[in-house]
Amino acid sequence: MIRTFGIIVLAVVVFVGLQSVYIVNEREQALILRLGEPVASVNEPGYEDPGLHFKLPFVMEVLTFDKRNLEFDMQPEEIQAADQVRLVVDAFLRYRVTNPLRFYQTVTDEDGARLRLRSIMDDSLRGVIASIPSNDVISGQRAELMDRVQAAVETQVATQDLGIEVIDVRILRADLPQQIGERVFQRMRSEREQEAARIRAEGDQLAAEIRADAERQATIIEAEARAESERIRGEGDARRNAIYAEAYGRDPEFFSFYRSMDAYRAAIGAGTPIVIPPDSEFFEYFRSEGGQ
Repeated sequence: MIRTFGIIVLAVVVFVGLQSVYIVNEREQALILRLGEPVASVNEPGYEDPGLHFKLPFVMEVLTFDKRNLEFDMQPEEIQAADQVRLVVDAFLRYRVTNPLRFYQTVTDEDGARLRLRSIMDDSLRGVIASIPSNDVISGQRAELMDRVQAAVETQVATQDLGIEVIDVRILRADLPQQIGERVFQRMRSEREQEAARIRAEGDQLAAEIRADAERQATIIEAEARAESERIRGEGDARRNAIYAEAYGRDPEFFSFYRSMDAYRAAIGAGTPIVIPPDSEFFEYFRSEGGQ
């Protein structure tokens, strides 16, 4: 009997001892409740003290919250853009608990946090996307869009004082619903084709203007060059005639002989038959050995 009583007492002591201690590792933070009322926090950011801690058994309760970055992934939902086109948006948010007391008071636990964040994300996404045309959302302004959504989420989280910090907001996908995607795609394709045709027409017109201007300038340049060449040729002919006249004035006989030799070189080639009367003036310098 005494032995059995001792075992019971020992078991009670061990049980009470286990209820008097708790361990908080470095990845967690704890909130201490006394009869349901929060009285202290352990290992919260800025006050790191992980390890073994003590509490009053059966009176105090320990709630632990993850200290690491947490992820909340929204389900894809349809949101209407500024041009009344509905888009399927898939986004997620990363956050961490920075104040376990406010976190417990406002959302209680992670399930409550997910419910609150779902409402905040939905409101922020709809508010931002409703001010942007669908083409801008789809075509590539994703970074600016995510920055605006994150700013809106951070504002609401700070206003509601949830005891969390928003780390990042990302939009994984923002596409048209399948049932209207093909119709919108065809409309966008038609708009792009019209734009391409307009650009090509403007390019053709500009090319024609450039070609016409180039041809006009070429005609002017050729005319000026031709006029310049005629002027130079005229000056050369005048200079040549002046030289001929000067040579003729100095020695008319030599001038006549030189002109005849020049005519022979131009008219008589190898194998060129010439029929001419013997008394022709063209060969007057071949009538005598003296060339008279």
